[in-house]
Amino acid sequence: MTEPTATSDQLAAELAHWRYAVDALADLDVVASPAAWAGLEHYLRLQVRDRLAAIVAALRLEVAQLDAAAGGDPPGVLRTRLLRARLLRLRNRYFQAETILDFYGDAIATRSNPNLAALLRGFDTVAADGLAALLRPLGLDSPPVLVYLDKGRGAAILRAGVRLWDRANPSPAAAIKLTRHNLSQPTALFHETGHQFAHLTGWTAELGDGLASTLGRRSTELADLWRSWASEVAADVHAFALCGWAPVPALANVVDGPTDAVLRIIPGDPHPFALVRVLFNAALCRVWFGAGPWDALARTWADRHLGQPGHAGSDGDRLARLSLGALGDLVEVCTRRPMGAFGGRPLSSVADPRRASPAALAELARVAGPSLLASTYLARKEPVRILAWLAGRALEDPRHATDHWRTLRGWVAALGGPPAPAQDRAAA
Repeated sequence: MTEPTATSDQLAAELAHWRYAVDALADLDVVASPAAWAGLEHYLRLQVRDRLAAIVAALRLEVAQLDAAAGGDPPGVLRTRLLRARLLRLRNRYFQAETILDFYGDAIATRSNPNLAALLRGFDTVAADGLAALLRPLGLDSPPVLVYLDKGRGAAILRAGVRLWDRANPSPAAAIKLTRHNLSQPTALFHETGHQFAHLTGWTAELGDGLASTLGRRSTELADLWRSWASEVAADVHAFALCGWAPVPALANVVDGPTDAVLRIIPGDPHPFALVRVLFNAALCRVWFGAGPWDALARTWADRHLGQPGHAGSDGDRLARLSLGALGDLVEVCTRRPMGAFGGRPLSSVADPRRASPAALAELARVAGPSLLASTYLARKEPVRILAWLAGRALEDPRHATDHWRTLRGWVAALGGPPAPAQDRAAA
């Protein structure tokens, strides 16, 4: 066998391997089981499957083109090198596509259990409705939301429209990770949709400028820090504007820890360090709602961590104290300052926090009476406020928190409804 023939045969064998691997990706029922796919709403299932199918189709086309280029007589040395380079590019693109399919497969697989699938569909609906309610008045389209369950301390989002791991295909949905420990206190959903909201409106950079300009006269160091935290501040404020007080204790549980941890400033971390973040969120409630349980939470955190032996005078302690004096101004910037992102209006005119105050939520429940949790109309008209009220019940009555959490999950699961009919699944 001549050297060119041996090289050509080796290339053909390598190409056959990757052709088979790419063809195997096309079976999306291997990516996630049919039962798990059925756990998605029809429109969301179609969007995700269509995007994944398009990724695999592009890979198959690349394989076919490479197959055609490699056919015929044994190629010369130069063409062999070019074909080899193309094969390696195909290999890399395969692994990128595999990462995308594995991510969505793992997310969708959490819906294999029918009861959990109904709960996650309900979370899809509440999160998507809350996002649409804010984006629609601004003339912006709202993406679908795919909520999945995973381990860990905090929630996360893969925003709709961002380029996926192959740098070519946009994410077909806002994929939100909800952690197991917060499954019954799911207000982190609205922090994550806040990232999507800020991205679509272009709010983050403008908010960062506003925070920095407000703090600049106090401390350039503090101004630079709050500017760097703008994306997470925006998401926290979005959750507050939609749900009021309920997200604050849930956030405090996620970021809690010993004093050295809650005062730790991590260079490059977009999150405010824990103490400042909790105190800021409590200040949002205090400015908009007056006195309330958020004051006790803020005092407890300050007493636990400010001025403690070994930490007094540390960067975290010093910057927390500087931030404390500016919290009212920061709330003003975040909620009441007109922003170009909102057509020259403040956030509070797009999402009025007063609608999510404990008093307003209690009035919603009083007026609705037993129909609050039974009415399909109310579930679609006020899903976020009903969820916020249900989450707040466990905070107001912690002795019966388990009962309140059970009620919340039952209402959300009912909102998610039954899985798609068999013929609907077959059509997808």
